[in-house]
Amino acid sequence: MRDMRLREFKVGCIGGGTGLPSLIGGLKTNPWLEVNAVVTMFDSGGSSGMLRDQLGVLPPGDILKCALALARNEAEARRVLLSRLPTLEHARLAGHTGGNLLLSMMERYSGDFLAAIDGLRALLGCHGRVWPASVEHSSICAEYTDGTRTSGEVEVDALQREGKQVRRLWLDPPPRLYGQVAQAIGEFQTAIIGPGSFFTSLMPPLLVGGMPEALRSIQGPIILVANLLTEGRGMAGFTAADAVGWISDAIGRPVDVVVVNTKRPPEQTLARYAAEDKHPLELGNVPSTCEVIEGGFWVGEIARHARRRLSYAIWSIIARRLLV
Repeated sequence: MRDMRLREFKVGCIGGGTGLPSLIGGLKTNPWLEVNAVVTMFDSGGSSGMLRDQLGVLPPGDILKCALALARNEAEARRVLLSRLPTLEHARLAGHTGGNLLLSMMERYSGDFLAAIDGLRALLGCHGRVWPASVEHSSICAEYTDGTRTSGEVEVDALQREGKQVRRLWLDPPPRLYGQVAQAIGEFQTAIIGPGSFFTSLMPPLLVGGMPEALRSIQGPIILVANLLTEGRGMAGFTAADAVGWISDAIGRPVDVVVVNTKRPPEQTLARYAAEDKHPLELGNVPSTCEVIEGGFWVGEIARHARRRLSYAIWSIIARRLLV
């Protein structure tokens, strides 16, 4: 029988939206994992997009959600910092979440986005670190199979939902990975990508200059958490295997493991999502070099991975591959 020695691992979770906070919120409870989030910074919608335009700051929304997921008292922090402000004397600040405003003001005061994130992390008592994929202003751009092009997270998502199939993605102007963030990624022992909106949350951070090289330096496995659903008519027929292919091509390294959901909710729940042209993501023809981990991760009516189930699955992969 082989001996096993437990030790701590530094993991990096890459993405954005609502999927990444769910992942790291589950992983933070594992005492053998030091959790880091590397977050997309190309949000052009909602409060984040408005603050980017109004104050010239980096979009704070996805960073805030990840910091809240790692907070000592997540429920209370979310209740306070995700509340939207009512109409104020300065009307342009109305409708923003308190947390987005706080992080934006901290950035303007310090002149350093990383310092602002560290300040928020200290304030919330976070269990891990949150890193921006870039500190340079940029927008996601897409070209579709019919030759149409557009830019901006909201616009890319909208055309894809309407039925246009994405052929190519890029960031404009091309941002670079900040040196401190590149150094942090180089210390990760494994990287987990997803879940999240595929073309606007998962792919953009992988397109940052220097990110593929940083990920290729990681000695442990690259793990993809496949989404539960496709996202609109433009992703009809899209599979977990397609996601593996896109990500492998973007980083210049094979995805080692893909985690795929096999559980389906009641028919009325599926029908509700089908009305939005969202359908269960099928496995597809995954390359033989990529290990497939299947399990029931959808346990409620909302399409979101169950935190505890996902965290246990990730730990089983890490323990089996890295513990000796």
